[in-house]
Amino acid sequence: MSRTLAIIKPDAVDAGKAGKILAHLENAGFSVTSLKLTVLGRAQARAFYAVHEGRPFYDELVEFMTSGPVIPMVLEADDAVAKLREEIGATDPAEAAEGTVRKLFAESKGKNAIHASDSDENAANEIAFFFSGHERLGVW
Repeated sequence: MSRTLAIIKPDAVDAGKAGKILAHLENAGFSVTSLKLTVLGRAQARAFYAVHEGRPFYDELVEFMTSGPVIPMVLEADDAVAKLREEIGATDPAEAAEGTVRKLFAESKGKNAIHASDSDENAANEIAFFFSGHERLGVW
């Protein structure tokens, strides 16, 4: 078993889709080991997405991720990072496979409902960004 981070983004939280997305992920075989509702400040969002700094969409992404509540969560499954990336689908919901989170719940490429870690290393860093040791369940 491995772990990864997912974040239900402000668009999906605001649209009342968070519960459906969580149920979808659990039905796909993920176990939720940590979860919380929070609001990102600008500094937090800039730090979290620092890897994208300088790209044309960076400021828009920071603005979007600070526009309302988000739900970061730690998910556990066999090969969790790859499995979650497959389960959420392409960034653009118009290009996402049928039955994926983004095909079902995303509004657009910019408002795409969910973030997922893209590597085991980034998953570990992203989990630590949102969850301190006492907030993490399971064996770490």
